Amino acid sequence: MGRGDDVGEGTGELGALLLADARLPTGGHAHSATLEAALAAGLPGERIPDYLSARLRTVARTEAAAAVLALRAGLDEPVDYTTVQAALAARTPSHALREASAALGRGLARLARRVRGDHPAVVGLSTAAQAVPGLRPMRPVVIGALGAALGMTEAQAARAVLYDDVQTVTAAALKLHPGDPLTTAQWLLDAAPDIEASVRAAVATEGPDDLPARSAPLIDQWAGEHTYATRRLFVA
Repeated sequence: MGRGDDVGEGTGELGALLLADARLPTGGHAHSATLEAALAAGLPGERIPDYLSARLRTVARTEAAAAVLALRAGLDEPVDYTTVQAALAARTPSHALREASAALGRGLARLARRVRGDHPAVVGLSTAAQAVPGLRPMRPVVIGALGAALGMTEAQAARAVLYDDVQTVTAAALKLHPGDPLTTAQWLLDAAPDIEASVRAAVATEGPDDLPARSAPLIDQWAGEHTYATRRLFVA
């Protein structure tokens, strides 16, 4: 199957909207993008916009680029996600964050199998699990696969990753640091320049060796500490 074959006109745009829908039942509601751990470690609530910006320039940019590479791999013959999965895992040094990404990937893979289970990009997801023993396909890899199956553009796939990251933080913020929901909507709009800069960087990524290595040490530390927290609202 070649690029764009058997994909209806407009499906890519609908796919992007599908992935941006907070009601999508893939388990994202149980995650805070490490915001809960950051606040527990002393991050002031008024610094949440700075936390968003930091994520968009580091871990989220790496994940957006990985989704772009996975989308390309999903359109190749044969489909093989091993190098993308291995590169992403290597650039995600925190075991807690790798496991959180795999958990979210599992929910997205279930969606992918339901909506386009016969597409080579979705069938090929089994190759990702072969890259790192014991690690299921990570969230950006599955988003890229689903993007390929739905006819999404590279920019749409990258933007879906970044938008979801921001929305995960803002949704969690309303539970962890209650405030005016309109304020969190403003945070999202204010993050637009960082989102678009990361979209451009993701699309410009040439291959797995070129995948940005932008881990954030404090986020890694907070995620690890959160794993052992006895009182928490979110899984990660």
